[in-house]
Amino acid sequence: MFLSVFDMFKIGIGPSSSHTMGPMVAAARFLALLRNSPFRAQGLRASLHGSLAFTGHGHATDRAVILGLAGFEPQTYDAPSAEATLAANRSERRLSPPGLGSLRFDPAQDLIFDYGPPLPGHANGLILMATDAQGDVILQETYYSVGG
Repeated sequence: MFLSVFDMFKIGIGPSSSHTMGPMVAAARFLALLRNSPFRAQGLRASLHGSLAFTGHGHATDRAVILGLAGFEPQTYDAPSAEATLAANRSERRLSPPGLGSLRFDPAQDLIFDYGPPLPGHANGLILMATDAQGDVILQETYYSVGG
């Protein structure tokens, strides 16, 4: 079997695929679940654990999660659109993933860096949540990022 260097390595965003591409893909999978859910979400929340929390700002995990929850994916990433989405989120505190409408997401409140013990499955863990109008969690999934 022939393996190309492109089979082993992927071009992606950020300095670390486990801190950017993995969380962005997890967010895309979460959005797919949410689109198929019988519940109508009004907001989103994310909790970073272990290594994702401790090095999240420096490795751009915060940006990757926000962009992933906005509907961005590594294979179709567009830098100018990403910057516009981040700027809009800073001013409006909302994200508009395709097919889900406008959802509350204030990174200061809804992007939690949990510096406690890592989740039991892996050092790079994140929990993604959808909330209702009162802020109660209506859908929650745990993901582990092992890289792009």
